[in-house]
Amino acid sequence: MLARPQRKHGPKAEMNVVPYIDVMLVLLVIFMVTAPMLTQGVKIDLPKVASEALANDTQQKILTLSVKADGGYYWNLGSELDTKNQTDSAVSLEELQAKIGQVVAQDGDTQVYIRADNDAGYGSVVKAMAALQQGGVTNLGLVTEAPQ
Repeated sequence: MLARPQRKHGPKAEMNVVPYIDVMLVLLVIFMVTAPMLTQGVKIDLPKVASEALANDTQQKILTLSVKADGGYYWNLGSELDTKNQTDSAVSLEELQAKIGQVVAQDGDTQVYIRADNDAGYGSVVKAMAALQQGGVTNLGLVTEAPQ
């Protein structure tokens, strides 16, 4: 009778994970390279607790910048937050940056608040924030109205 040769190795039932590891390493490199390029924005200091009212310093000048729906800008400079009156206006970002830069240069402790029309585009508000930052504004806040 013929003897069957015995197999040294039985069938393997395990998955080869080396190709999956290679794919994951390539994806990791891609994300590591592209992640720093995606971080853009305007640096602002947000309050830690949004439910409390901001403290009002009577010595500090307050500039209230309003962004209209058509993209125009006007502002009021005074000792309190004023959304009704108008001290000056600007039709372009360059003019806005120059005029508010002069105000901030005269009194470096000026607090700036931005209020925007409900129909104003997000882009025009962010462009105004960037222009203010380039004009030397360091104290910036956003004004909203409580829902009715």
